[in-house]
Amino acid sequence: MRRSEIETQFSTEVVTETEANQQAVAGEASSSRRKRQRLPSIVQGGGGNGGGTASGDQNIAGDEEMTVVRSGTLLDLDLLDCPVCCNALTIPIFQCDNGHIACSFCCTKLRNKCPACALPIGNYRCRIMERVVEATVIPCLNAKRGCTEKFSYGKELDHEKECGFALCSCPAQNCNYSGVYKDLYSHYDANHRGSSNRFWCGHSQCACVSVSGGILVLQEYRDGPLVVVQSFKEPQGVYVTANCIAPSAPGVGKFSYKLSYSRGCKTMKFEPGEMNRIQKVSFHTPEKDFIIVKNERTLLKSSENVPAGNISLTALPH
Repeated sequence: MRRSEIETQFSTEVVTETEANQQAVAGEASSSRRKRQRLPSIVQGGGGNGGGTASGDQNIAGDEEMTVVRSGTLLDLDLLDCPVCCNALTIPIFQCDNGHIACSFCCTKLRNKCPACALPIGNYRCRIMERVVEATVIPCLNAKRGCTEKFSYGKELDHEKECGFALCSCPAQNCNYSGVYKDLYSHYDANHRGSSNRFWCGHSQCACVSVSGGILVLQEYRDGPLVVVQSFKEPQGVYVTANCIAPSAPGVGKFSYKLSYSRGCKTMKFEPGEMNRIQKVSFHTPEKDFIIVKNERTLLKSSENVPAGNISLTALPH
C-alpha cells in the first residue's frame, strides 16, 4: 500500500453512555470518540393526517440524551509515522504553511526548514494530526500470546521491550523452539534435561565450560529459570559471563549473582549485581559484566586429578 493512500473502515452505532463505556476497541489500530446528540421527541399523532408513532400507542415525552460512538480501523499504520525520520509520530507535531508535517525532533534537526518545500516549520502545531495520534489505540505486538495491554500509537514500543509475553529462544544446540518464558522453561525441562545442570538459588554451582566458545545451561529446580554460562576465547584471555534467559519484565528472572574462578590457592571473584536478562543466546564477546581469566587453556577439566581451574556461579533472587 502506498503511503499516500488512506484506507479506513468506519461504523456508526447509537448506544447509551453506559453501553459505550463497555465497548472494546478492536482491530489493528482504532480510534473512537463520543458525540452527544439530542434525539427529537416522538409524539403520538392524531386524526387522519398521519403522524403516528412506530408503536402506534406510545408517547415518549421530552428529549432523551444519547451517545453516538464512532470508530474506525486504520489499515496502514505507516500513515502515523513522521515522513522525515519514519519513526512513530509523537506530540507535538508541527506543520509548515503548505501542510507538510514533521515531528519535533526532525524540526530541530532540520533547523526548522521543511524538507519538502523549504518553508519554515516548527512554529505551528498540527492539532488535527495530534488528535488522530492521541486517539489511535493499538494492541501489544504479543497480543497473540496473551498480552492484553493497549497503548496510544508510538507508546507501545517501550512496553514491548519489557513485555512478559515476549518470545524467548531455546539455548539448546540445534533447537529452534521459541515461546513465552514459562513455556520455554517447561520445554527445556521436558526435552533437554540431560544436557543441563540443576542449581538452587543461594548455592554455589560449579560450571564446566570449554575454553573455545563453551556454553553451559543451568536450570533452577522445578522447571525454573534458565541461566547460561558462556566462555569466549580472546587474545588477552578467556571471558566468562552468565545471563538469564527471560524477558525484561518486572519480577521475571531477576537474580543477583557472583562468578568466581579458582585454581590452587588463588581465587578471582566477580560480583556485578543483577544478572543480565536475554531473550536469545549471543555468541559475541561481551562488552560488560564478565570475568576474564588470563592465559588459561582450559577452565575446568572433568578429571579431578589434574584440574586446571574451577568456575563457580552463585545466584540469588534479586
